[in-house]
Order: sequence, then structure tokens, then C-alpha cells
Amino acid sequence: MRADKILGIELNEKFCQISYYEPEKHEPETLEVSVDNFQIPMILGKLQDEWVYGKDAVQLASVEEKCTVSDLYTKAVKQEKVKIGGQVKDGVWLLAKYLQLALERFENIERITFSVPKTDIDISKMLKGMGRFLGIPKENIAVQDFKESFCHYMFYQPKELWQYEAALFYCDRNEIRAYMLRKLKTVSGRGADMFVTVDQVANAQMKELAAVYPVLNVDKAKDADERFRAFIQSVFEKKVVSSVFLTGEGFENNWYPLSLKVLCNGRRAFIGNNLYSKGACYHAWHQTREEDEIPVYLDDSKMMEQVCLRMRVHGKEGWYPIVQWGSHWYESDGQWEVLLEDTSDIEIHIESLATGELEAETVSLKGLKSRRDYALRLQIETIFLDERTCKIIFKDIGFGEFYPASDFQVEKIIHLGGSHGQFNSLS
Repeated sequence: MRADKILGIELNEKFCQISYYEPEKHEPETLEVSVDNFQIPMILGKLQDEWVYGKDAVQLASVEEKCTVSDLYTKAVKQEKVKIGGQVKDGVWLLAKYLQLALERFENIERITFSVPKTDIDISKMLKGMGRFLGIPKENIAVQDFKESFCHYMFYQPKELWQYEAALFYCDRNEIRAYMLRKLKTVSGRGADMFVTVDQVANAQMKELAAVYPVLNVDKAKDADERFRAFIQSVFEKKVVSSVFLTGEGFENNWYPLSLKVLCNGRRAFIGNNLYSKGACYHAWHQTREEDEIPVYLDDSKMMEQVCLRMRVHGKEGWYPIVQWGSHWYESDGQWEVLLEDTSDIEIHIESLATGELEAETVSLKGLKSRRDYALRLQIETIFLDERTCKIIFKDIGFGEFYPASDFQVEKIIHLGGSHGQFNSLS
């Protein structure tokens, strides 16, 4: 059993990868399935009463295919019903069972970040809900897409690797996609905050790649190399690129020597297939370290507003966010307890990254009984009704035996701009 408590897990249609944080090394390591192979096949099997997964399930499938289920992640997302071992199982249950088996070697897991091809409210709820199988509170489970995982991986690399733009090339059997990590120019007055994003800047269908992988066809490889070289040059045109990362099964054969020379011209290049799980692991580790300040990742699914209250935290007074920009609205519900100095009104600030405007809203505490300083204890709860509507509830919860809770409760509806059309205004 491993004692690693912080994990990053990549899930896709074919494979799962697990990276775990090594405190002694101050960086994640990736679980090896075999020498230099980190990919655990996304397949589950059942023989009589015994469940198997990964390569054991692959072996079982070669003997008795009806006893196995593959493509588990897609089946879970689509909520498909699957018959296995004479029983009908839900795709979500099968994925949870697969993860439970894959994580048996880890004990006392505290936090997991999943990295998936894309995420939305349903995928997020599904993976967070698997905490029941995994024995992890759902609030300690995070979900992000591959682009955000790339960002979190880069945040912990030497700064010179993303001093300007950083490029990521993904290649499979038929397609190459190019992504760029870049810093965003936002309105002034945001202190030391840095905002970044990842854009898909180009893609190319390349029929030659089907012949290149997995068996190298020399003539097709030369054609693919020349096309890839031209593709790189078009992507890098008028850009200053600090580093390049290659990932995906299509880069496993060395069919691109000419292209590699272009990639390495004045910049560093790296190749590997565990970037997303390591980025997810870095994110999970960051969640345990409040003092770490890293850039804020934004895309068109993230919130462009921040909702703040005036508070004193650890002796330092300031405007502290109860809803943070860069978060998904469906993951921004929260609850806090605060002590009030008096019963004056509470002011709420809503800051917009897209417009630079600051709006102030006031919540009246009329009806709340007066008590001595710091004997007023309120529970503050944020509940998002949809991506544009946040309800904030202020409730008197008393102060132990000295001051029982009253029936005071007030609600404030905050209308936000939503994510649509705002992210594009950031250059």
C-alpha cells in the first residue's frame, strides 16, 4: 500500500493514468503499469465473483470477451446500461468500480483532481459523486479539462519555459492539434493577479499518420514529417514561443526529425504522455497550500466576476472573495461562519474582469439583535441558481450557550454577467 494522499487522475476513452505527489521530491510521480508505460487500459472485467481491471481485464477479454467492458469513461458520461457477468450495471457504477480497484494500492487518499477531455456540470457532478466509492469527501474532488491541466503543469515548471507563450502539440493516428498557453491582458487594478488561458490555435488531419503508427512506413513518415514541419511553422508565425510539449500516441515513433529541428530552434522541447495527470496532481496539491499564489486560469466556461466581503482573516483586513473568478459557477457554492463587530449593514463588492467595473450591494441586518463585539456569529452561504444568479444567505447561528441562535435570516440575490461573450473581450 502506498501512503501518497494527493492524486491526479487522467481519464479518457482508452486509458487512465494516476500521478501522485511525492513530498520528498516536491513534484508528482506517475504510476507505472510496466517499464516507461503509465497507461492503464480503461477496461473492467468480471469472472465469477472476482472483478479485474486494466491489463488483467485485457487478458480476460482475449479469453472471454463477454466478461469485460471497455470504454468505461464514455459509457459513464452517456449513462449507458451495460450487461456484464449476467447482470446489468450502470456505466457510472462501472467507472466507479474501476477507480476503486485502480486506487486500492493507495491508502488514506485525501484529495483527487480528475483531468478529462472536457468538463461540464454533469461530468463534474458525476466524478465528485464517486467519493462514496472512493471514500473521499466530494468537496476534496476537483474536475478540470486537459487544457487546464496543462496550465497547472506549467505553473510549477521553471518560469523561463512560459515566459512568453508555451506550445502543446497533441497527435493521434489521424490528427495533430496545436494549443498555446498565453497570458491575458486584463483591466488594471488587479494587484499581483496573473491570468492565463490555453487556446486551440490550429489542427490538421493527416492521413499519413495512420501508416506511421504503430508500424513505421518510411515514405509516409517523410510525407508526414514535411507536413508537420509546415504546420509548426504556420503555428509559430509571429509568435514568441518559450517551450514546446508533445503528447499523444502519434508521437511515439520518431517519424518527425525535420520537424523536431524546427521545434527545438531557440526553445526547449519535451515529449511525454503523463502531462495531464501530473498537472491535475499539481492542482490537487495546490488546494492544500493556501499560501501558494499561482496564475488564474480562465476560459469561456469560467466566471469573470468575483464577489467579495470586507473581513479580517488571520489579523489582516481586506476584501476577501466568497466567489472567485476563474471558477465554474456550478462549483462555487460555499458556506462560512463569521464573527461581526457590530450590526451595521454588510457591503458586497462584485468585480468584473471583463469590464473593470466594481459594483456595490448592501445587505441590511435590520432585525438582528445587538450583542457585544464578536458575539454576533453569522453563517454565510452562497448558492448558485444558474450561471448568472447567485443567492447569498446570511443566518444568525448564535454564539454557543451564551447567545442562542435567533430566527434572523436574510437573502441577497446577486445578478452576474455570466460567462457567455465576456471571455472573448480579454486579449
